[in-house]
Amino acid sequence: MHRTLGNIIADTLQLSLGYADRLLTGIPADQFARFASVGGTAVNSNHPAFVYGHLCLYAPKILGQLDLPAPTVPPAFEAVFSKDAQCVDDPQGTIYPGLDEVMQVFREGYRPVVAGLRGVPDAVLERPNPAQGRMAELFPTLGSVHTFYCGGHMMMHLGQLSAWRRMQGMAPA
Repeated sequence: MHRTLGNIIADTLQLSLGYADRLLTGIPADQFARFASVGGTAVNSNHPAFVYGHLCLYAPKILGQLDLPAPTVPPAFEAVFSKDAQCVDDPQGTIYPGLDEVMQVFREGYRPVVAGLRGVPDAVLERPNPAQGRMAELFPTLGSVHTFYCGGHMMMHLGQLSAWRRMQGMAPA
């Protein structure tokens, strides 16, 4: 059975998105942008708002590089969720967008990525990665970089969320 590169990457993305949904279960909206607390001590580690918000930035990037229409991410997301942004505790809920907004952008962003990957020809995924420097060295083609974005990158950040859940005393997802 022949499987296109896009289908292989989409299979991984669907697994990652399913895990992302399971990890969200039971997280109260008022804790979404809070550091985990162990024994009354805050742990400076990425919280759910930062994890999901950061991942929101990659769906449009993937779609754009595949020459597919991409949803717009609210401009404020780049400032607080970029790879250069630092995750901070937000007890007043004034720094980060709320759970509903972040998850809407996350889901609306990745839904077309799965479908787009399933329809993209292998030749598109064999194009050079337009990134510069180390990212181009590590991932020389669109297929290799999007395999990373849809699998390793996403699961790395979801692993941070899994650890956050456990520090909060929540069950595994």
